[in-house]
Formats: sequence, structure tokens, C-alpha cells
Amino acid sequence: MTRAAAASETDPAPAGVAWRRVGAQRDILGECPLWDEQRRCLWWVDIRAPALNALWPEGGALRTWAMPEPLGSMALADDGRLLLALGRRLVLWDMEDGRMHPVAEPVWPDPEHRFNDGRCDRQGRFWVGTMHNRTRAPEGRLYRLDRRGLVEMDRGLCIPNSLAFSPDGRVMYRADSLSYRIEAGTYDPDTGTPGPMHTLATTVPPGFPDGSAVDAAGGLWNAEFNAGRIVRYAPDGRIDRIVPVPVPRPTCCAFGGPGLATLYVTTASQQMSADELAAMPLAGALLAFEPGERGLPEPRFAVPS
Repeated sequence: MTRAAAASETDPAPAGVAWRRVGAQRDILGECPLWDEQRRCLWWVDIRAPALNALWPEGGALRTWAMPEPLGSMALADDGRLLLALGRRLVLWDMEDGRMHPVAEPVWPDPEHRFNDGRCDRQGRFWVGTMHNRTRAPEGRLYRLDRRGLVEMDRGLCIPNSLAFSPDGRVMYRADSLSYRIEAGTYDPDTGTPGPMHTLATTVPPGFPDGSAVDAAGGLWNAEFNAGRIVRYAPDGRIDRIVPVPVPRPTCCAFGGPGLATLYVTTASQQMSADELAAMPLAGALLAFEPGERGLPEPRFAVPS
């Protein structure tokens, strides 16, 4: 039987975590890191800049592309392009020429709504949530995009986050951040249909669950925003590890690098004063460390033929 783990549990943190800063850039709201095995680079977004970033760790090269609208999340596509959840539309973006090709756009209930966290399942379906950009009212929705089109799967969300899938693709994870809990449920990989969700873990306000990544052993690594830590949950919801982060607002994490042995963590600097930014020079930085676990190759969006 599974149980909901409270993130206030005092499991010992690992000793000697060697965090390092990757690059010198400072994001306003860094999010959605993804390791691209074909290009050997890490992609991530700055929702508020708005911008799309790519970093090649081996040589240290960084490229940034300005975006015309807030960029909530993205996915690698199986044809080499990127699927961008750009403001209020989903587009395929070509790195070579910068062109954007429309894919889908939902019917929006309010002009202040935008896309937020997104993730592909193991079969290449893209799941993405929406939210009210200002009020965080429970008006957000959850969509699934596949070869048949865009389908609304749920509604009534404040800040949809933590979308992830187990290694075998048969468990789906998600969170509505302002509910302070992570949910899990069975998932049919053949049809892309989730079963009933149950509470896997809860957090203590003001810390709330943001973006997640799953490792090869099935552990769920969650960035706990406002709590300054990454928490690894076992598949049954037990807290396996708590890793303090040197900034209060980690936003998301992803495995990457050689052997998928590095955990990259995006962070935020938004709404911080000049004095706060001076006191926290790593706020908004891309951070990394080696957790001792390995990740899984990022699934790619199956582009409709």
C-alpha cells in the first residue's frame, strides 16, 4: 500500500553535495530543462524573458533565442525540431531557420491564460497544462496532444506542474502546485489514458511542488519551490533523499550529460529586489550536481505525418 509522504519529514540530507553553476546567465523564471542526446546539449526556457536557451556542457557554448510570447514548456520532437508551448499556442520550431509551424491552439477561457508545464509520455504524446497568468485562479486545464490532435483531459487547476512518467510508462505523476501535493495514478501507455489519481506526497507551505524528473530506478525528483531543495520520492511515496539547493526557488530538474548522470536544476530570480539578488547570486542560475542515480532518455514528441 502506498502512503502520502509529507515533505517535512526529516530524512537525512546527503553529505557533501557539490553543486556547481553551469554558465553565467541569470534567468527570471528558468524552467523545463531537457537533455537532447542527439545534439548533446541541454535545452531550457526562461518563461518571463521570454527566451529559449541551449547549452553544450562539453564546450561551454550557450545560445539564446528571444521568444515573442511567454514560453511555458517544450518537448523534443522526433523530426529534430522542438515543440514549444508558446504563450497560447503550440508550435514546432526549427533551430536552423527559426521558423514556427502551428500545431494546435485550444479555446481559451480568458486572454490572461497561458501554457505552463509540459512533458511527453514514453510513446511521444505531449501533456501540457494551462494557468491564469495573474490570479492563479482554479481555471487551468490539462491537455494531451498526439497524432489525433489536442484533447482536454482535466480542468479546475491553479498551477499545473510536475508532469512525469514512470520508466515503464504505466504511472503518471502530476501536481497542482497550490494544492501542495504530488499525485500519481495508473496510466495506459497504449491509449494515453490516465486512471484515478491519488496523493503520493504533500509539501509544507510555502514550499510547493514544481517540476519533476524520473530516474532509471523509478525515483521521482521534485524541485520544491520556496523550500530550497530537491526531494527524491520512491515509487510508493516515501521520501528517499532531500538535497538542499543553494537558492530558495528551484523550479525544475532533468538528467543529462554523459550517461545521464548529472541532475540539472533551473531556478528563478523573479520578484527579487536588488538587495536580494546581490545576497543570492545563484538565484536564476542553472545548477548541476551528480546525484548517484542515472536518468532516462527524454521521449520525443511524435510529429503527425
